[in-house]
Amino acid sequence: MGTYIVRRLIGALLMLIVVSMVTFSIFFVVPRLAGATAMDMANRYVGRAANAEIVALQAERLGFNDPLVVQYGRWIAGVFTGAEYDTGAGVEQCPAPCFGYSFITRQPVWPDLLDRLPVTVSLAFGASVLWLVGGIATGVLSALRRGSLFDRAAMGVALAGVSLPIFFTGIASLVLFSYTLGITAPGGSYTPFSENPAQWAYNLILPWITLAFLYAAAYARLTRAGMLETMGEDYIRTARAKGLPESRVIAKHGLRGALTPIVTIFGLDFGLLLGGAVLTESTFSLNGVGKYAVNAIVKNDLPQILGVTMLAAFFVVFANLIVDLLYAVVDPRVRLS
Repeated sequence: MGTYIVRRLIGALLMLIVVSMVTFSIFFVVPRLAGATAMDMANRYVGRAANAEIVALQAERLGFNDPLVVQYGRWIAGVFTGAEYDTGAGVEQCPAPCFGYSFITRQPVWPDLLDRLPVTVSLAFGASVLWLVGGIATGVLSALRRGSLFDRAAMGVALAGVSLPIFFTGIASLVLFSYTLGITAPGGSYTPFSENPAQWAYNLILPWITLAFLYAAAYARLTRAGMLETMGEDYIRTARAKGLPESRVIAKHGLRGALTPIVTIFGLDFGLLLGGAVLTESTFSLNGVGKYAVNAIVKNDLPQILGVTMLAAFFVVFANLIVDLLYAVVDPRVRLS
């Protein structure tokens, strides 16, 4: 088991290195291949009225004239040791971990991400609990009552949940439950959990339900398919022949066998949400990482976009690492291999 964990940790570290190289290439190498010069790159960090001399000076300060290998090494070193940025008016310190310095907001990127991360984590955590409980329970019941009215209705709702985009269901739920009935908080409301847990949950209940409706639909369909396949296996018939209670057969033998694809897709979904639920946060005006990314794209703030990309990549890789470790718990055959 220890060897299995070490292999997965080394794989996760190598994947993060590869992701950092690919991310750096997208933002710094690809533009060069498309014909962009150091002056073109520096244009993003100066005002529109800047002349060629100022742009050239800024390109030199940012190191865009250095070889790409040197630029990548400087960027990676900044993540671990911090960096200094010459803004022209002075030298700004970017303490470790430094994911870049925004010349538009005049702030390091990492503290901005930390300020918005609790909103995204709260949204992802609450919604994931709802969609896991709701989706798996619905899928199990549908599989056990295959062809019944409940099965048809549940799969019909699940199909609607998968098909309807989040910005449609989000706006519709805001209009109905918040602005018309007044039973939920309006968009843009957020209270930190440490200040008032009850208000925290009240402000996020509608985004949770809206986001969970989208994901629970997919999980219900996946669970139903897995349960139908698992319940027909020989070991299920053996467990029943031994006289085990039906509830134990379903929970310990049937559901456990169907959980492997659920664990896989949950790791990917949860990791992506931690990297920013862009549509949900924009629809409900939540100042999380997703909305931060949208604002950075609108402002063409390259350091902020780069920081969000690396944060999202870290969460996806970390979530996949946890999934690999959970495989050994859900399916003992993984440990044997």
